Amino acid sequence: MKIKSLADLKAVKREIEAQAQRQAQEAAQLAEARRRAEAEKNLFVNAAGAVQPLLDKRRALLKKEQPAPVPVQRQRDEQAVLSEAISDEFDVSTLLDTDEHLSFRRPGIGTDVTRKLRRGDWSIQRQLDLHGLRSDEAREALGKFIREANRHGIRCVRVVHGKGLGSPGKAPVLKSKVHSWLVQKNEVLAFVQAKPAEGGAGALIVLLQPVG
Repeated sequence: MKIKSLADLKAVKREIEAQAQRQAQEAAQLAEARRRAEAEKNLFVNAAGAVQPLLDKRRALLKKEQPAPVPVQRQRDEQAVLSEAISDEFDVSTLLDTDEHLSFRRPGIGTDVTRKLRRGDWSIQRQLDLHGLRSDEAREALGKFIREANRHGIRCVRVVHGKGLGSPGKAPVLKSKVHSWLVQKNEVLAFVQAKPAEGGAGALIVLLQPVG
């Protein structure tokens, strides 16, 4: 707008004042709106107390898969069972039948069981050969073998302990120990000396408890 007269100048001045007044009113209204919003927010917080934001249910919270624990203690316990369940100090002589082969049958097991075992009524399902093992190695190997065979439902096994021909004095070192160890295993019901074709005096045929 071009100012040509005093009237024009006054008109411009009035316009400027009016514009300034509008801006002041708008600023006051904005400030009032902010004040009310803050007051309402504080009123809600005071009424509701502390709140936690809701989880977004569209996102699945997956737990990190933990590595499987190493059963160290169970392994130690099993090793202890193998080492301690059968002892070299156990006197088995009074428990063996005083026949020519020194067979064994657990109390409550009839003589017919050892007779059938010698006859081969149970087929041999597994075999353990202890040749070449030291006494402690043979004891652990035998304990583990009997336990695993019984766990898998095996009824009849052969344990080869040897005739001692390679031992000092040609004495069967493992033979008497194997007798003692087997007697101490609850899984063992009976055992007899193997037939000549199955190892003779160097092996035993062992009958195990049925599973369940």
